[in-house]
Amino acid sequence: MALTPPRLKGPPLNALRAFEAAARLGGFSAAADELNVTAGAIAQHIKSVEAWAGVKLFERRAQGVCLTEFGRSIIDDFTAAFDQIGDAVQALQEKATTKSLRIAALPAVAQIWLSPRLQSIREIWGVETVSVSAMERRPNLKREPYDMSFFYTENSEKGSLILLEEDIIFPVCAPALAQDIGSVNDLKGQNFLHDAAWRGDWETWFAAAAPDARRPVQGPTFSLYDIAIREAVNEAGILMGHETLVRPYIETGELVVPVNKRVKLDRSLMMDASKTVRNSPAFDDLILALGSAD
Repeated sequence: MALTPPRLKGPPLNALRAFEAAARLGGFSAAADELNVTAGAIAQHIKSVEAWAGVKLFERRAQGVCLTEFGRSIIDDFTAAFDQIGDAVQALQEKATTKSLRIAALPAVAQIWLSPRLQSIREIWGVETVSVSAMERRPNLKREPYDMSFFYTENSEKGSLILLEEDIIFPVCAPALAQDIGSVNDLKGQNFLHDAAWRGDWETWFAAAAPDARRPVQGPTFSLYDIAIREAVNEAGILMGHETLVRPYIETGELVVPVNKRVKLDRSLMMDASKTVRNSPAFDDLILALGSAD
């Protein structure tokens, strides 16, 4: 009688995904954030892969982990494989659902910059619905279910991202507060408004625009930049404005620039787009409408 030997089982797909993410991102914690699990779960997944393969993939050190020589020799194949899975999943979603567009954006960008552009995006893309998810971290569009993303990103990390606007900062306030301010020295004694995500803006601006002036550290902090802007409009203090985000309020006269010293930061508002979106005939029209600086 013929015998059918049991089939050998490979490591679970989630374990392989944990290995790839940890290797690509350089650590268990970063991989845990991307995969929405704990760092302990990532460690257990990787142990299971190492036990199955009979080889170490990471070296555990006091300051963190790093790939072994063997791990480095195979990671590119796994990254390419999971990228292909991501493309296949996106293609499945597009064919299985009604016409829609899924966008991820930094909260401030979503509320202030993106919101008035949604109608144009719908018209250019010819979609029935556009959904927007506000989040602090730029998603990996090859792995996460978004078609586009809009985030401030360091210029050194641009890669294939599309630069929309440079990040230029300068103080802004309500017209009534600006009446007594004519120079940097007149800022002394003012109430300075801070955004939690960009808590160092004032220090950065003073260091570049007026290095010898007093640098403010006191003042309320807001977790949403839109609220900080509204407080500036309501004469609650002076805010460090990001040109892209405060421009509409300057154009309406709700905010003015009391000290016209502008500092260009080493980051920009950038757009990322999925492979499907980039290959669309409407992509160039969309970029033109959004105002690419590339």
